[in-house]
Amino acid sequence: MIQTINEYQFADAFKSIRPDNFSYSGLKALYDYLEDYEDDTGGQIELDVIGLCCEYVEYEDLETFQEEYSREYESIEDIEQATTVIMIDDNSFIIQAF
Repeated sequence: MIQTINEYQFADAFKSIRPDNFSYSGLKALYDYLEDYEDDTGGQIELDVIGLCCEYVEYEDLETFQEEYSREYESIEDIEQATTVIMIDDNSFIIQAF
């Protein structure tokens, strides 16, 4: 059984279960990415808040990412060679964890 949700319902689901995983801007970017993915593949994604929190991680800037992963990633483009990157703004981004 699939239920269609909008951006606000998506954000509310995260805020009620995992309120500190993503910023509101991050949730909007993730929602847009997942909607585009569904459109591109013709498939549907089940809303699994815990699963998405395990699969995607938000970083406020490249330096924070480098502290967790490695300084070998000198730019966003380097990270894009290893995984999916969802830009939030000029500095913040979400990656598919790897």
